[in-house]
Amino acid sequence: MGQSARFVLFSAILLVATGCTSVGHLGIVTKSSSESTTQLRSGVAFEELGPVEGSACRHFIIAVIPFGNSTFSRAVDDALETRGGDALINVTVSSSLYGFIPIYNVYSFTCTSVQGIAVKFKAL
Repeated sequence: MGQSARFVLFSAILLVATGCTSVGHLGIVTKSSSESTTQLRSGVAFEELGPVEGSACRHFIIAVIPFGNSTFSRAVDDALETRGGDALINVTVSSSLYGFIPIYNVYSFTCTSVQGIAVKFKAL
């Protein structure tokens, strides 16, 4: 394959697929369905369960037909389900958006991913 053919192939791939990612950090995040604020205010002890990862994605077809759930709370719940934790500490959050044939928005998806250390609150 010649150098000009490689350039054309690479250019075509760039025109067909695009994406971007943003990253942030948080100290502690609890399950969306729990009443953890009272436990956190009382200084409850916790046990570290280990590192976990979770993600949640939402897909779009022709930019008008969405399906899936890419919320931060869904990604946290997904991560905590693996170890049965109540909260995450030292959390890293990333949000990514990918588009295929972006000019026409034929298909795109966005994903929220979380990484952190799962913890389990001890009984008061």
